Amino acid sequence: MEIRVLKYFLAVARHENISRAADELNLTQPTLSRQIGDLEEELGSALLVRGKRKTILTEAGLFLKARAEEIVALERKTAEEFAHAERMVAGDVYIGCGETEAMRGLVCAMTSLHKSHPNIHVHLVSGNEEQSIDQLQKGLVDFSLLCRSTPPLEYIYRKLPHEDVWGLYLHRDSPLAAQESIDAKDLLGEPLIVSRQAMQSKEFDNWLGRSAEGLNVVATYNLVYNAVFLVEQGWGSVLSFAGLIPLGSAQRQNVVFRPLAPKLKSGNYLVCKKGQVFSRAGRLVLSCLDAAFAREAV
Repeated sequence: MEIRVLKYFLAVARHENISRAADELNLTQPTLSRQIGDLEEELGSALLVRGKRKTILTEAGLFLKARAEEIVALERKTAEEFAHAERMVAGDVYIGCGETEAMRGLVCAMTSLHKSHPNIHVHLVSGNEEQSIDQLQKGLVDFSLLCRSTPPLEYIYRKLPHEDVWGLYLHRDSPLAAQESIDAKDLLGEPLIVSRQAMQSKEFDNWLGRSAEGLNVVATYNLVYNAVFLVEQGWGSVLSFAGLIPLGSAQRQNVVFRPLAPKLKSGNYLVCKKGQVFSRAGRLVLSCLDAAFAREAV
Protein backbone atom coordinates (compact mmCIF):
# COMPACT_ATOMS: atom_id res chain seq x y z
CA MET A 1 0.00 0.00 0.00
CA GLU A 2 1.71 3.17 -1.21
CA ILE A 3 1.14 6.63 0.26
CA ARG A 4 0.71 7.92 -3.30
CA VAL A 5 -2.26 5.61 -3.82
CA LEU A 6 -3.74 6.57 -0.44
CA LYS A 7 -3.64 10.21 -1.58
CA TYR A 8 -5.49 9.18 -4.75
CA PHE A 9 -8.11 7.42 -2.64
CA LEU A 10 -8.53 10.49 -0.38
CA ALA A 11 -9.05 12.71 -3.41
CA VAL A 12 -11.87 10.44 -4.60
CA ALA A 13 -13.39 10.43 -1.09
CA ARG A 14 -13.18 14.21 -0.95
CA HIS A 15 -14.78 14.87 -4.37
CA GLU A 16 -17.17 11.87 -4.23
CA ASN A 17 -16.48 11.61 -7.95
CA ILE A 18 -13.66 9.81 -9.78
CA SER A 19 -13.64 12.22 -12.74
CA ARG A 20 -13.24 15.35 -10.61
CA ALA A 21 -10.59 13.60 -8.48
CA ALA A 22 -8.69 12.60 -11.65
CA ASP A 23 -8.74 16.22 -12.84
CA GLU A 24 -7.26 17.39 -9.53
CA LEU A 25 -4.56 14.72 -9.66
CA ASN A 26 -3.76 15.29 -13.37
CA LEU A 27 -4.58 11.65 -14.11
CA THR A 28 -6.90 10.10 -16.63
CA GLN A 29 -10.09 8.62 -15.24
CA PRO A 30 -9.17 5.04 -16.31
CA THR A 31 -5.76 5.35 -14.65
CA LEU A 32 -7.28 6.53 -11.36
CA SER A 33 -9.99 3.85 -11.48
CA ARG A 34 -7.33 1.19 -12.04
CA GLN A 35 -5.28 2.46 -9.07
CA ILE A 36 -8.32 2.36 -6.78
CA GLY A 37 -9.22 -1.10 -8.07
CA ASP A 38 -5.71 -2.36 -7.32
CA LEU A 39 -5.99 -0.93 -3.79
CA GLU A 40 -9.30 -2.71 -3.24
CA GLU A 41 -7.79 -5.95 -4.48
CA GLU A 42 -4.76 -5.52 -2.21
CA LEU A 43 -6.97 -4.93 0.86
CA GLY A 44 -9.53 -7.54 -0.11
CA SER A 45 -12.44 -5.13 0.41
CA ALA A 46 -14.61 -2.90 -1.73
CA LEU A 47 -13.92 0.72 -0.83
CA LEU A 48 -16.34 2.56 -3.10
CA VAL A 49 -19.90 2.29 -4.34
CA ARG A 50 -19.73 3.79 -7.82
CA GLY A 51 -22.87 5.61 -8.93
CA LYS A 52 -23.59 7.56 -12.11
CA ARG A 53 -23.33 10.95 -10.40
CA LYS A 54 -21.77 10.21 -7.07
CA THR A 55 -19.24 7.81 -5.58
CA ILE A 56 -19.68 7.01 -1.89
CA LEU A 57 -17.53 5.11 0.55
CA THR A 58 -18.34 1.68 1.88
CA GLU A 59 -17.87 0.89 5.57
CA ALA A 60 -14.38 -0.37 4.75
CA GLY A 61 -13.79 2.79 2.74
CA LEU A 62 -14.74 4.98 5.69
CA PHE A 63 -12.32 3.04 7.90
CA LEU A 64 -9.51 3.40 5.35
CA LYS A 65 -10.24 7.12 4.93
CA ALA A 66 -9.61 7.72 8.66
CA ARG A 67 -6.40 5.69 8.59
CA ALA A 68 -5.21 7.24 5.33
CA GLU A 69 -5.69 10.75 6.69
CA GLU A 70 -3.52 9.86 9.69
CA ILE A 71 -0.82 8.30 7.50
CA VAL A 72 -0.71 11.22 5.06
CA ALA A 73 -0.63 13.76 7.89
CA LEU A 74 2.27 11.91 9.52
CA GLU A 75 4.12 11.75 6.20
CA ARG A 76 3.63 15.50 5.72
CA LYS A 77 4.78 16.29 9.27
CA THR A 78 7.87 14.10 8.91
CA ALA A 79 8.80 15.73 5.62
CA GLU A 80 8.41 19.20 7.15
CA GLU A 81 10.60 18.25 10.11
CA PHE A 82 13.38 16.97 7.88
CA ALA A 83 13.08 20.02 5.67
CA HIS A 84 14.09 22.01 8.77
CA ALA A 85 16.53 19.45 10.15
CA GLU A 86 18.96 22.14 11.29
CA ARG A 87 16.36 23.23 13.85
CA MET A 88 15.57 19.67 15.01
CA VAL A 89 17.55 19.00 18.19
CA ALA A 90 17.34 15.98 20.48
CA GLY A 91 19.45 14.86 23.42
CA ASP A 92 19.86 14.59 27.17
CA VAL A 93 20.97 17.33 29.57
CA TYR A 94 21.80 16.54 33.21
CA ILE A 95 21.53 19.06 36.04
CA GLY A 96 22.82 18.36 39.54
CA CYS A 97 20.76 20.15 42.18
CA GLY A 98 20.04 20.33 45.87
CA GLU A 99 16.78 21.15 47.57
CA THR A 100 16.00 24.81 46.96
CA GLU A 101 13.14 26.99 45.76
CA ALA A 102 15.61 28.37 43.21
CA MET A 103 14.71 25.33 41.11
CA ARG A 104 11.38 27.00 40.36
CA GLY A 105 13.12 29.86 38.53
CA LEU A 106 15.44 27.45 36.74
CA VAL A 107 12.54 25.33 35.48
CA CYS A 108 10.59 28.45 34.40
CA ALA A 109 13.63 29.61 32.41
CA MET A 110 13.77 26.31 30.51
CA THR A 111 10.04 25.85 29.90
CA SER A 112 9.88 27.73 26.59
CA LEU A 113 12.82 25.66 25.34
CA HIS A 114 11.04 22.47 26.42
CA LYS A 115 7.98 23.49 24.41
CA SER A 116 9.94 24.37 21.27
CA HIS A 117 12.32 21.39 21.50
CA PRO A 118 10.39 18.53 23.16
CA ASN A 119 13.08 16.01 22.20
CA ILE A 120 15.56 17.63 24.57
CA HIS A 121 15.21 15.64 27.79
CA VAL A 122 16.32 17.22 31.07
CA HIS A 123 17.37 14.96 33.95
CA LEU A 124 17.50 16.37 37.50
CA VAL A 125 20.04 14.63 39.74
CA SER A 126 19.41 15.48 43.40
CA GLY A 127 22.18 15.69 45.96
CA ASN A 128 24.09 18.05 48.23
CA GLU A 129 26.71 20.51 47.00
CA GLU A 130 29.60 18.10 47.46
CA GLN A 131 27.87 15.44 45.39
CA SER A 132 26.82 17.92 42.67
CA ILE A 133 30.37 19.24 42.29
CA ASP A 134 31.79 15.72 42.17
CA GLN A 135 29.33 14.76 39.43
CA LEU A 136 30.16 17.94 37.52
CA GLN A 137 33.89 17.24 37.67
CA LYS A 138 33.37 13.66 36.49
CA GLY A 139 31.20 14.79 33.60
CA LEU A 140 28.11 13.02 34.93
CA VAL A 141 26.10 16.27 34.88
CA ASP A 142 26.30 19.26 32.54
CA PHE A 143 25.34 21.87 35.14
CA SER A 144 25.13 22.03 38.92
CA LEU A 145 22.99 24.30 41.08
CA LEU A 146 24.94 25.36 44.17
CA CYS A 147 23.59 27.11 47.29
CA ARG A 148 26.27 29.33 48.83
CA SER A 149 26.94 32.87 50.01
CA THR A 150 29.81 33.64 47.61
CA PRO A 151 30.19 33.06 43.86
CA PRO A 152 32.03 29.87 42.82
CA LEU A 153 34.86 31.61 41.03
CA GLU A 154 36.45 28.39 39.79
CA TYR A 155 33.46 27.85 37.47
CA ILE A 156 31.45 29.73 34.89
CA TYR A 157 28.34 30.67 36.82
CA ARG A 158 24.95 32.27 36.50
CA LYS A 159 23.45 33.84 39.62
CA LEU A 160 19.79 33.02 40.13
CA PRO A 161 17.61 35.70 41.74
CA HIS A 162 16.31 33.47 44.55
CA GLU A 163 18.00 33.49 47.98
CA ASP A 164 17.34 30.74 50.51
CA VAL A 165 16.51 31.70 54.10
CA TRP A 166 17.91 29.52 56.89
CA GLY A 167 15.82 28.44 59.84
CA LEU A 168 14.49 25.55 61.95
CA TYR A 169 11.67 23.12 61.28
CA LEU A 170 10.30 22.55 64.79
CA HIS A 171 7.64 20.44 66.41
CA ARG A 172 4.84 22.83 67.37
CA ASP A 173 5.14 21.66 71.02
CA SER A 174 8.78 22.80 71.18
CA PRO A 175 9.33 25.86 73.42
CA LEU A 176 11.18 27.50 70.50
CA ALA A 177 8.04 27.27 68.37
CA ALA A 178 6.51 30.06 70.48
CA GLN A 179 9.19 32.46 69.19
CA GLU A 180 9.03 34.38 65.93
CA SER A 181 12.67 33.66 65.17
CA ILE A 182 15.69 31.67 66.39
CA ASP A 183 18.96 33.24 67.51
CA ALA A 184 22.38 31.68 68.06
CA LYS A 185 21.95 31.00 71.78
CA ASP A 186 18.70 29.10 71.09
CA LEU A 187 20.65 26.51 69.11
CA LEU A 188 23.26 25.70 71.74
CA GLY A 189 21.13 23.26 73.74
CA GLU A 190 18.65 22.29 71.04
CA PRO A 191 18.83 18.72 69.65
CA LEU A 192 19.49 19.36 65.97
CA ILE A 193 19.07 17.40 62.76
CA VAL A 194 21.47 18.86 60.20
CA SER A 195 22.94 18.24 56.78
CA ARG A 196 26.63 17.70 56.22
CA GLN A 197 26.62 20.83 54.07
CA ALA A 198 25.32 22.94 56.96
CA MET A 199 27.99 21.59 59.29
CA GLN A 200 30.70 22.60 56.79
CA SER A 201 29.25 26.01 55.98
CA LYS A 202 31.50 28.93 56.86
CA GLU A 203 28.58 31.32 56.53
CA PHE A 204 26.70 29.39 59.19
CA ASP A 205 29.77 29.36 61.47
CA ASN A 206 30.05 33.14 61.07
CA TRP A 207 26.38 33.59 61.96
CA LEU A 208 26.70 31.27 64.95
CA GLY A 209 29.86 32.99 66.17
CA ARG A 210 31.56 29.65 66.75
CA SER A 211 32.17 26.31 65.03
CA ALA A 212 29.05 24.29 64.30
CA GLU A 213 30.95 21.24 65.56
CA GLY A 214 29.93 22.17 69.10
CA LEU A 215 26.19 21.88 68.46
CA ASN A 216 24.05 19.04 69.82
CA VAL A 217 23.57 17.05 66.60
CA VAL A 218 21.32 14.03 67.13
CA ALA A 219 20.93 13.05 63.46
CA THR A 220 22.05 14.05 59.98
CA TYR A 221 20.36 13.98 56.59
CA ASN A 222 21.13 14.28 52.90
CA LEU A 223 17.72 15.45 51.61
CA VAL A 224 15.41 17.25 53.99
CA TYR A 225 12.06 15.64 53.17
CA ASN A 226 12.76 12.49 55.17
CA ALA A 227 14.39 14.42 58.02
CA VAL A 228 11.09 16.07 58.91
CA PHE A 229 9.70 12.71 60.02
CA LEU A 230 12.21 12.89 62.88
CA VAL A 231 10.80 16.28 63.87
CA GLU A 232 7.29 14.82 63.95
CA GLN A 233 8.45 12.11 66.34
CA GLY A 234 10.19 14.56 68.66
CA TRP A 235 13.82 13.74 67.90
CA GLY A 236 14.79 17.38 67.48
CA SER A 237 14.67 20.31 65.03
CA VAL A 238 15.84 20.35 61.40
CA LEU A 239 18.20 23.11 60.32
CA SER A 240 17.45 23.86 56.66
CA PHE A 241 16.02 26.38 54.18
CA ALA A 242 12.51 27.82 54.27
CA GLY A 243 9.93 26.56 51.78
CA LEU A 244 11.32 23.08 51.23
CA ILE A 245 8.63 21.31 53.26
CA PRO A 246 4.95 22.14 52.65
CA LEU A 247 3.47 23.05 56.03
CA GLY A 248 -0.09 23.53 57.19
CA SER A 249 -1.51 20.35 55.66
CA ALA A 250 -2.96 17.49 57.68
CA GLN A 251 0.26 15.55 57.13
CA ARG A 252 2.41 18.39 58.51
CA GLN A 253 0.14 19.93 61.15
CA ASN A 254 2.69 19.38 63.94
CA VAL A 255 5.64 21.04 62.20
CA VAL A 256 6.37 24.78 61.99
CA PHE A 257 9.25 26.83 60.55
CA ARG A 258 11.06 29.68 62.31
CA PRO A 259 13.79 31.72 60.54
CA LEU A 260 17.16 32.45 62.07
CA ALA A 261 17.75 35.97 63.43
CA PRO A 262 19.59 37.93 62.33
CA LYS A 263 18.48 36.62 58.97
CA LEU A 264 20.89 34.24 57.25
CA LYS A 265 20.59 33.75 53.49
CA SER A 266 22.35 31.70 50.82
CA GLY A 267 22.59 32.62 47.16
CA ASN A 268 22.08 30.18 44.29
CA TYR A 269 24.47 29.73 41.39
CA LEU A 270 24.10 27.54 38.34
CA VAL A 271 27.59 26.48 37.31
CA CYS A 272 29.39 24.60 34.56
CA LYS A 273 33.04 23.79 34.03
CA LYS A 274 35.25 26.24 32.15
CA GLY A 275 36.01 25.01 28.67
CA GLN A 276 33.25 22.43 28.82
CA VAL A 277 32.16 21.00 25.45
CA PHE A 278 28.37 20.72 25.19
CA SER A 279 26.16 18.72 22.85
CA ARG A 280 23.73 20.64 20.62
CA ALA A 281 21.05 20.08 23.24
CA GLY A 282 23.39 21.33 25.96
CA ARG A 283 24.29 24.43 23.94
CA LEU A 284 20.62 25.29 23.52
CA VAL A 285 20.03 24.93 27.27
CA LEU A 286 23.12 27.09 27.87
CA SER A 287 21.79 29.82 25.57
CA CYS A 288 18.43 29.65 27.29
CA LEU A 289 20.03 30.08 30.72
CA ASP A 290 22.28 32.90 29.50
CA ALA A 291 19.19 34.75 28.34
CA ALA A 292 17.47 34.28 31.71
CA PHE A 293 20.39 34.80 34.11
CA ALA A 294 23.55 36.87 34.05
CA ARG A 295 26.64 34.93 33.07
CA GLU A 296 29.74 35.67 35.11
CA ALA A 297 33.19 34.11 35.16
CA VAL A 298 36.79 34.90 36.04
